Amino acid sequence: MNEILLFHHGQGLTDGVLAFAETLRTAGHVVHTPDFYDGNVFATLDEGVAYRDEIGIPELANRAVAAAQSLPTDLVYAGFSLGTGPAQLLAQTRPGARGALLMSGCLPAAVFETPWPAEVPLTVHTTERDPWVDLAVAEGLVAEANGSLVRYPGAAHLFADPTSADHDAALAARLETSVLGWLDELSGPRRGASAA
Repeated sequence: MNEILLFHHGQGLTDGVLAFAETLRTAGHVVHTPDFYDGNVFATLDEGVAYRDEIGIPELANRAVAAAQSLPTDLVYAGFSLGTGPAQLLAQTRPGARGALLMSGCLPAAVFETPWPAEVPLTVHTTERDPWVDLAVAEGLVAEANGSLVRYPGAAHLFADPTSADHDAALAARLETSVLGWLDELSGPRRGASAA
């Protein structure tokens, strides 16, 4: 079992994001889904990005930190697209992270002015031609973290969210299977822990 802090994508805390969280709960994990859009959900990514810009990235980062404040440090930080920024921020800068799950997005580690913590497992999921994801950045981050990069065919962005125009049921099912397997591995001994 893992405790997961899952951040939503640029369209808001959609029913699709909530359904993904419920899938993880059904598998035995505890999942928190903060809403840093104050209940606003947008029909298109462009509308959501415009709202993101109104709020501002620094304020979104503040809201992410606040969402984690009352929770344990031994969390898996997860996010879709826009939500990968807050997840990565916390995984890199809040001591004690259990792991990081970044779906349809990631940033260079240097953005957060600290190297990736060696003890924090990382997995990044993206389609091969996602226009919102720089594959070279993803490859570099995964190499630095000694993590895994899972690539899916095509160019869909929010393929795992059934409320998105990008939804692809087959790819979403593959993502769920991969994520659940990775979370099961995390439930074992922590990376870098000495054997008793």
